[in-house]
Amino acid sequence: MEHFDVVIVGAGLSGIGAAVHLRERCPAKTFVLLEARDTIGGTWDLFRYPGVRSDSDMHTLGYRFKPWRDAKSIADGPAILEYVKETAREHGIDARIRYRHRVRKLAWSSERSAWTIEAERAGSSETASFSCNFLLMCAGYYSYRQGFTPDFAGRERFQGPVIHPQQWNEQLDFTGKRVVVIGSGATAMTLVPALAKTAQHVVLLQRSPTYVVSRPDRDAIANFLRKVLPERWAYAITRWKNVDFQQRVYRRTRTDPEFVKKRLLDMVRKELGPDYDIQTHFTPRYNPWDQRLCLIPNSDLFEALRTGRASMVTDQIDTFTENGILLKSGRALEADILVTATGLNLAILGEAEVSVDGEAVDFAQKWSYKGLMYSDVPNLVATFGYINASWTLRADLTAEYACRLINHMDARRARQVTPRLRGEDESMAPRPWIDGFSSGYVRRMMHLFPRQGDREPWVNPQNYRSDKAMIRNGTIEDGVLEFSSPARAGEQGLVPAAASKLAA
Repeated sequence: MEHFDVVIVGAGLSGIGAAVHLRERCPAKTFVLLEARDTIGGTWDLFRYPGVRSDSDMHTLGYRFKPWRDAKSIADGPAILEYVKETAREHGIDARIRYRHRVRKLAWSSERSAWTIEAERAGSSETASFSCNFLLMCAGYYSYRQGFTPDFAGRERFQGPVIHPQQWNEQLDFTGKRVVVIGSGATAMTLVPALAKTAQHVVLLQRSPTYVVSRPDRDAIANFLRKVLPERWAYAITRWKNVDFQQRVYRRTRTDPEFVKKRLLDMVRKELGPDYDIQTHFTPRYNPWDQRLCLIPNSDLFEALRTGRASMVTDQIDTFTENGILLKSGRALEADILVTATGLNLAILGEAEVSVDGEAVDFAQKWSYKGLMYSDVPNLVATFGYINASWTLRADLTAEYACRLINHMDARRARQVTPRLRGEDESMAPRPWIDGFSSGYVRRMMHLFPRQGDREPWVNPQNYRSDKAMIRNGTIEDGVLEFSSPARAGEQGLVPAAASKLAA
């Protein structure tokens, strides 16, 4: 069994960022990244559907420490993947990744002050075991095994291909085909204009509408600043500008949702004209940012609708048929290919089994500590970014905090740190780990996630300004974290990680 000071699970956007922070801020620590797949990149390598892109600008989705240099701020999947790979190469992180290691079990021992990690080696029946003092979970927020697909009646009747974007078949030819994309989220909004370029016709079939907003895929201010200022200054200013804009818009949706709703619908009406049925197809039953807004870069979806290459249908599915879909209204949609852009399955800690001192951890019974640790679970920090802003804003904060906590433990000569409820916290009223967000993929799984309370630090604000104050600037010694230094038990069987290679 190999032993490291820190094990990072996941080599996607979050994991690579965490590794860079760890290498820079805790240079004496040995660490390794365990990645289930055979390549780097996580989401940005897994998803291969046409048009795949970010719906956040890259000046905030990019790392705080690495400027985004491309002229396009709304980037496509391959460009983001290359950015992640470049980051790993520049900081020597790629050499520390163990690919095809799917983490199945995480077991904490208070006696040894160590996590034992069992990982399944892909393509074989072998398992690999690792040990570490501190665990950084960067395995993402959804299951990589498969996306969410409802049980559609008559599914077996349809004679053509049915494909989910998470398991995209890059060999499937859409040229000249009739395609129905089922869904109303960011993936559906991305797929429709991309497929409409070559398909005979594409229908976006949604059960209910989503708020959408169009913006250019290039940030003129960012591109100007890069010409006149040093790169890092330009990036920092643009990042501050975009974060401030995101936060101001989100706050306005909380304080004056009707104003924001009117503005969004007026922008759609301007794109599609007064005769388009905005009420049916673009007016949700909820307020803006009760679910995530969908970004339409360069008005590409609107253009596909205006030209007739795509159309929208808002209705419910009665059954699949041999030739397409029969709707509750009685209307039939004929199709050669069906795409189920129906969402993700959320997952906790990469779907690994977790135990503490031999007891299985039920995360639904735990409390969230600052949205990154869990009550009574020692030496573990988990990354879960924002659902109402750019993921990496919070991933960076989480990684910074983990490094600060590890260094504080060293200064204190502590080997264990555990969030514990204080006496006054016992009476907290539980709230969902993500509160006030009504998207189906979140609501389906929230009962499995930790609870948040009604006071700091037992909260998960999903608010960058609040998080900066609580996570980046808050004190480590807050009366909730319990530090301990048990006597070291024998650690026979552990092979110190080639301090040689991996500490460099």
